[in-house]
Amino acid sequence: MNEVRRIRVAAGISQVRLCRELGWNQSRLANYEAGRRCVALDAARKIVSALNGLGAECSLDDVFPPTARDPEAA
Repeated sequence: MNEVRRIRVAAGISQVRLCRELGWNQSRLANYEAGRRCVALDAARKIVSALNGLGAECSLDDVFPPTARDPEAA
């Protein structure tokens, strides 16, 4: 899961405003926030940059936390 919505809301940024900054339609961002679509690395970087440009202070790892590795998968 990602933290896009939590960080966006905490910073007082509307979904519409973030979409305008990104140049995306609202459904794309809504799908990312809800986890219905996987975010590619370039899109993740763009989201983090836009959030920071709109006043949030976050890193890639804040917005898209690394997942714990499954010890059985190693």
